[in-house]
Amino acid sequence: MALAASGGVSFKPLINKDIPESPGKEVLMITVDYAPGGEDPVHRHDAHGFVYVLEGSIIMGVKGGKEVTLKPGDTFYEGPADLHTVGRNASKTKPARFVVFLLKEKNKPVLIPAE
Repeated sequence: MALAASGGVSFKPLINKDIPESPGKEVLMITVDYAPGGEDPVHRHDAHGFVYVLEGSIIMGVKGGKEVTLKPGDTFYEGPADLHTVGRNASKTKPARFVVFLLKEKNKPVLIPAE
């Protein structure tokens, strides 16, 4: 079941696991699908986020950093304090898919919209 869906973006959980050696921490791994032209709202994760692109091409960026275009096999990192200002499909005609590995506080939301 999808965690959320909006703006041509859907999320699917793959695994959620507590970290016994770090009480209160968990790992969440999800796939994110961008429809052609799909994009995320500006947000934070309040987590360490590791992205691995599976298919298509995506554009990512955090406040204070440069936008990067990623293709299959490329990676991207965002930290707990980063504001994710750009997350979108680079194509208006082809879908894109990537995996996100999040190390986060247990029971905190996956995505926190920017204020």
